[in-house]
Amino acid sequence: MIRAFDAFSLPVLRWLDPEDAHRLAIQGLRFLPPVKPRPDDPKLAVRAFGLNFPNPIGMAAGFDKSAEVPDALLRLGFGFVEIGSVTPKPQAGNPRPRLFRLERDEAVINRMGFYNKGLESVLGRLKTRRPAGIVAINLGRNKDSTDAVADYVEGVRRAASLASFLVINVSSPNTPGLRGLQRRRDLAGLL
Repeated sequence: MIRAFDAFSLPVLRWLDPEDAHRLAIQGLRFLPPVKPRPDDPKLAVRAFGLNFPNPIGMAAGFDKSAEVPDALLRLGFGFVEIGSVTPKPQAGNPRPRLFRLERDEAVINRMGFYNKGLESVLGRLKTRRPAGIVAINLGRNKDSTDAVADYVEGVRRAASLASFLVINVSSPNTPGLRGLQRRRDLAGLL
């Protein structure tokens, strides 16, 4: 499945603005046939955090920010999918352009700024899926929040029952003051 995507879709997507290509990729994944992927070789299985991952390769947060296609990504063969980062309220993120290709490095620079449709929207989508596969939720705080801890507590309280595991994101350089939560005292207080 991935080889077909590389051969046909990637060249077309590279002609587009990176963020438009990302949006088109999400839309395209909605049409991925609901076929079960070939089982992973048992040698790839990983047990961690009380979970059995079919393989160690996951889709990190940032691709499916608002839980639009977690099951399609799992059908592509990922061992897990991480949704988000998700903030309590919807957030527009930084102004465009905010996603940049590094062609030579086969990488991108993401300056989206926790763009997402908010916790209510994400949880609504996740409630309608039949749990199959490991789906994590990456939680962030709103840029204009006056109480970062309250944002994370709300995310944990509301998302815990729908996630295989939760990730607390305190590393975005695009959210003012967020990385201050990495200081030992502040992080200990948050946790």
